[in-house]
Amino acid sequence: MRRRNRNTLLPAQSTFPINITRISYYEVLNATNNFDEENLIGIGSIGSVCKGIFSNGMIADINVFNLDLESADMSFYTECNILSNIRLRNLVKVISNCSNLDLKALVLEYMPNGNLNKWLHSSNSYLNIAQRLEIMIDVPSALEYIHHGYPSPIVHCDLKPINILLDEDMVAHVADFGISKLFT
Repeated sequence: MRRRNRNTLLPAQSTFPINITRISYYEVLNATNNFDEENLIGIGSIGSVCKGIFSNGMIADINVFNLDLESADMSFYTECNILSNIRLRNLVKVISNCSNLDLKALVLEYMPNGNLNKWLHSSNSYLNIAQRLEIMIDVPSALEYIHHGYPSPIVHCDLKPINILLDEDMVAHVADFGISKLFT
């Protein structure tokens, strides 16, 4: 019974441009305090993730794509198309996006407990057996849904502890669909 509640599906939504509102470059700049290093959460192969606090008080993870890389545009649109149409508790949720000549960024739900890699390889952080078990249920549940429960199967292609984010309740959310494959 508990597993069923953790994997509650939200209604699927239509295409990317309709269901995600865009935010301006200046809103992203203000939320991140001009991309202050203090707000930097991590750096990946295609860009960086910053913590942003918007004027309405919303806290979010802002995935900023490095536009100097050829693959950044494709990764941005792949993530937008995949994550904007999927609603599952164990997949990170896209709140908004910013797309212009200067910046491509996804505004994602904030994950205050960081990524699984931090918890596995830190001497300061510890996962008890119940938390580990829940994560071992959450991640395969997300993968099962994108492989079999979605009309067009999706293959993540980059699943690793750094791409598993943990919310305030230590529920695991699979993130970083930039190199995913959508099969029709």
